[in-house]
Amino acid sequence: MKRNQDSFRGCLLGGAIGDALGWPVEFMSLDEIHHRYGLEGIQDLQISSSGKAEITDDTQMTLFTVEGMLRAETRGVLKGICHPPSVVFHAYQRWLLTQGYPRVIEYEWIYDGWLLKVKELFEQRAPGNTCLSALNSRIQGSIEEPINDSKGCGGIMRVAPAGLFYRKEKSFDMAAKFAALTHGHPSGYLSAGALAYLIASIIEGQDLETAVKNTMFELENYDYHNECSQILKKALELSIRNLADIDAITELGEGWVGEEALAISVYCALKYQDDFKKALIVAVNHNGDSDSTGAITGNILGAFLGFGKIPEEWINLVELKDLLIQVADDLLVEYNRDNVNLEWYPGH
Repeated sequence: MKRNQDSFRGCLLGGAIGDALGWPVEFMSLDEIHHRYGLEGIQDLQISSSGKAEITDDTQMTLFTVEGMLRAETRGVLKGICHPPSVVFHAYQRWLLTQGYPRVIEYEWIYDGWLLKVKELFEQRAPGNTCLSALNSRIQGSIEEPINDSKGCGGIMRVAPAGLFYRKEKSFDMAAKFAALTHGHPSGYLSAGALAYLIASIIEGQDLETAVKNTMFELENYDYHNECSQILKKALELSIRNLADIDAITELGEGWVGEEALAISVYCALKYQDDFKKALIVAVNHNGDSDSTGAITGNILGAFLGFGKIPEEWINLVELKDLLIQVADDLLVEYNRDNVNLEWYPGH
């Protein structure tokens, strides 16, 4: 299957826009959001002194996930063997460098990534403590040997590209492994696998509800899936009930942990699947982790609706727009690598 540029761009730009929309209210309660932005909550991107709406660590780490995946694929083609989670782990070590952590002598050979040349990525936008501490330990977590018992949403918020690049069955496995590098609780990495599988299903042509249901079926193949499966089922049920959005989201949680972030995002995407802007506004106006639920909702609906259905003014305002488009296109070229010049890859 030749995948669609509109969906690749839509997924990555949509995630960045949701991230930027939710960032100003990430640590606010709903009452505080209403006090600052009015009873409808935050409705539009907030422009910083740079003239752009700022992205956070969610989008930063998503970009480094792409870089790691691209480098892993190139290495596999050139050398015939590669372990993608290890290559993505090294990409995350490069992200750690952008967050003010020092170079590590034994990792000196990894600090040649293309994204390290993007000065705008050297910004600290409330990076997650679990990601920072896990990566700073230099220990590579895995599903078989978990590095901790965290199920924070720092695992899921960065893995959408796996759903674009891999076929759906492989996408679940790879995304779960990428998340397990830093998050050892099953709901921390299974929620990531589920998101990638959902996006891959959408890319392969499934309608949104079918993709969600099939993701729930796929989850059942994994140990310790019940927590993720049950909350996804609840999100699906809530999306067709006549309930106020904030009440539905409150039933699903606050999104600080992986399965809640996934469920809130699935609810918003299903409820407003024809209206990208409305879905993202609902996704960020609640008591919890607004930038991550905004980002994941944007990833899902961006892939489903495509780049052309995202409001143009939001695309033009989001930070690193051109970089995100370029990376999405690089990812698509790599996917369709029969027509690729290997020397053109980022990080090659």
